Amino acid sequence: MPRTSLFALIVVVLALAAAVVSVAQGFWLGLIWVPMAGVASNVLWMNRRRAKLASQSAEQG
Repeated sequence: MPRTSLFALIVVVLALAAAVVSVAQGFWLGLIWVPMAGVASNVLWMNRRRAKLASQSAEQG
């Protein structure tokens, strides 16, 4: 797994945990963390897809 994918995964987990904790404590402003988790999730999937395509192209030629 590329390093940026690992960092993005960590950000997703931490952002979702922050959102859950904030809402559980009654701070609805904590829902701001949800879009941040979504962006980090997109970064994660893009990096994993790029790495997969690179490995496939390396195997073929």
